[in-house]
Amino acid sequence: MGVEAHATNERVTGRTWTVRLDPVGRGRADVRVSCSRPACAARVLPSAAVGRTAAVEHLKAHLRAGPAPRPLAYCACRADECHTHIRPAGPRERPAPWRCGGPVVLAVITDREGRWWQVMECCSRCAAAHPTAKIAATAPAPDRPAPADASRSATAPTPTVSAFGPHFSHTGSGDAAPHEVPAPRSERPERPARPERPARPTRKRARRGRIAQRFVPYELRPVSLRDELTELGEAFRAYQQRAEPDLALLADLHARKAKAFGAWADVSADTGLRREAERAEQAAATARLQHLHRIGEAPEGEGPAVARLLPAPVQWDHARAVLAHVAGHAPLPGPEARLLVLLVTLRTAHSGTGNLVGQDLKGLPLPEPEHLVERLVESGWLRIAGTAEELMASRPENPTRVDVPSLTPDESDPGPFTFGRKMRPKLSGWAQRVVGEKKLRKARTTAEARLLALALATGADGEGRLGPGGQGLDLGSLSSWCAVGPGELPELVDHLTAADWLAEAAVTDTLLTGRLTERVLPLGCPLT
Repeated sequence: MGVEAHATNERVTGRTWTVRLDPVGRGRADVRVSCSRPACAARVLPSAAVGRTAAVEHLKAHLRAGPAPRPLAYCACRADECHTHIRPAGPRERPAPWRCGGPVVLAVITDREGRWWQVMECCSRCAAAHPTAKIAATAPAPDRPAPADASRSATAPTPTVSAFGPHFSHTGSGDAAPHEVPAPRSERPERPARPERPARPTRKRARRGRIAQRFVPYELRPVSLRDELTELGEAFRAYQQRAEPDLALLADLHARKAKAFGAWADVSADTGLRREAERAEQAAATARLQHLHRIGEAPEGEGPAVARLLPAPVQWDHARAVLAHVAGHAPLPGPEARLLVLLVTLRTAHSGTGNLVGQDLKGLPLPEPEHLVERLVESGWLRIAGTAEELMASRPENPTRVDVPSLTPDESDPGPFTFGRKMRPKLSGWAQRVVGEKKLRKARTTAEARLLALALATGADGEGRLGPGGQGLDLGSLSSWCAVGPGELPELVDHLTAADWLAEAAVTDTLLTGRLTERVLPLGCPLT
């Protein structure tokens, strides 16, 4: 009994040492390889790849030269209160002896990034509990009987680690203790054949998910939570592969992540998961706000992100209806006539009657506005009180009355427009702001360029991208509205780009793509 007690008291704590790979300094590529064993000096190597190779070779050299694990050594991780693989849920527990078991092994543990490698002399149960542990050698059982040949026993070498060292790409088992070689099969007595057993169905293990640099445990319950976390991880990785961002989708993913991590924290009582859930909630709110800003909408309870001159979608629809009517009912050809007809239509849209002054026409890029008015009167589309010369000379205190018979409503025909009396000046003011925009005037752009500016203002989405979903606008429709040939559109696009109206513009055989600049977004009528 005294001998056994003495042997127990002679047990020592398992060995452990660490090889590390650390940066030398900020902004430098060279790294430092160091070992926790006193006799090993640190080395500085030119790159992380070279340093990682040297660290692994250094560790293998220690394993080849060092002694095998001792059968009666205490578990090294037990001495450290199982820091390496036990994550207590709640107040820290002192590890109990029953946590350790099995033969003593040399286990190599590393982090996922390959920055450090630790060798531990511990029990096989603790090694198996760590997800990255690789077994380099296993100690023989302490109660193994000694060989019968004493002289052979005296000369037998001490069990050592395999000469090839640990294989980090797979789980190795190391060299086992010496054992007797079994006799050849022909010398063994024949045994009766065992009855065949029905094959057991293979149990398919559930897939192991990964999200936010965390692995989803197999044993996590409920199963629906585990599946949701796994699916969310795959959804985030798929989103990272998208060519274009979708902030609405990203906000939904972060909201799902916040809910799932909150449930995970409730199950495991992990405060780290709770903080991750809070960060996901903040990310969801930020992505949702950015999405609303990009489409020109305001968060609930706040003002609009873009203060548009025409703030309501119904006003945008009326503006597009006026442009479409003018494109189909202009009495004279040419972009100058089209621009003047648009101005007069917006002044007389509600009742067919309105007022004009000379400054209204002089502010437009028309080379001969007086002659153009006379041509509209001669065509019968326009009627004015007086002559075209008197109209050009009229001032705001004495405006000239104009009538457009085709817009005058009667009992049988209410007119082409459905908006009311208060809507007409808003639409007219919007068109005047677009056509007379400061940089368009300074650049002395032509009537066709300003007609294109009107078309783009009503043909972009809330983020300013041209066409539905940013797919672009048809060149045929644009050239028809501007009263020019399709070949002239690229030059007009260049003029608007130079005037800071367009950005990222590209003209193909059929489409014009790009976006309105932030400066002119308030003048836009977004597609809904």
